[in-house]
Amino acid sequence: MTGFGSGSVQVGNKTIIAEIKSVNSKFFDLSLRLPSMFREKELELRTELNRSIERGKVECTVSVESPEAQRKSSFNIDLLKEYHRELRDVQKELGIEEAPDMFRTLINMPDVLVTERNGMTPDEWQALQEAIRMAVKTFDEFRQKEGNTLSKDLEMRIVAIVNGMKRLAPFESVRIEQVRKKLQASLDEFINVNNIDRNRFEQELIYYLEKLDVTEEKVRLTSHCDFFLKTLKEEASSGKKLSFIAQEIGREINTMGSKSNDADMQRIVVEMKDELEKIKEQVLNII
Repeated sequence: MTGFGSGSVQVGNKTIIAEIKSVNSKFFDLSLRLPSMFREKELELRTELNRSIERGKVECTVSVESPEAQRKSSFNIDLLKEYHRELRDVQKELGIEEAPDMFRTLINMPDVLVTERNGMTPDEWQALQEAIRMAVKTFDEFRQKEGNTLSKDLEMRIVAIVNGMKRLAPFESVRIEQVRKKLQASLDEFINVNNIDRNRFEQELIYYLEKLDVTEEKVRLTSHCDFFLKTLKEEASSGKKLSFIAQEIGREINTMGSKSNDADMQRIVVEMKDELEKIKEQVLNII
């Protein structure tokens, strides 16, 4: 499920900002970007974010705004002199004149320019934690709003499936009469009327109609749809459960389609399948 949240906390003359955004994923996949002053707390922050955000491809970025420079640089004078001495010795040995940009070459040598990083104070660590909590809260509110919209859409599609099932009823009764007439016409065409055992004919007709009867499928489908709506309203994470229920709904719809033996019924079943496919796509976005 997509989401976005941010939080900022002022500590001293610094503002610590945390931003969280995510897209849907089956697993928890975190990309955490931290200023160097907070790197030592990366594992702890990952654990906390994993506990707060169950699933998704998540990107969390922490930044620090301050009017003061966060990095101070200085030269390692002793090392710079040593480099200079060695370069001059090599030049004399090879008979090479000293280059006019020697100083630029020297300051680019390894470890000549030393950067000092400001350490993290306890107040700054506390401020970072608070900023993360604020970001997670607004992130959850964003996803809650999206989840409510998604829930309404799923409810609407489940209702469409239930209504489609109800629309099958008129065609079922007509189909039974059509099957009776078709069997009777076949018997009249190939068998003498006087040789027909009416009781046996009725038994065979009932057996044949039982093969086409979708009453059991309709009962199970109604139960699955009710269970889906009930699960949708649960507070706990239910994405996987809804996915399993959707699979069961699909089995019943497919069986009804194979038993339809009627163009009008099959058209309605196709519409129900279309709604179910949209449900399956949306369920992938539910935690």
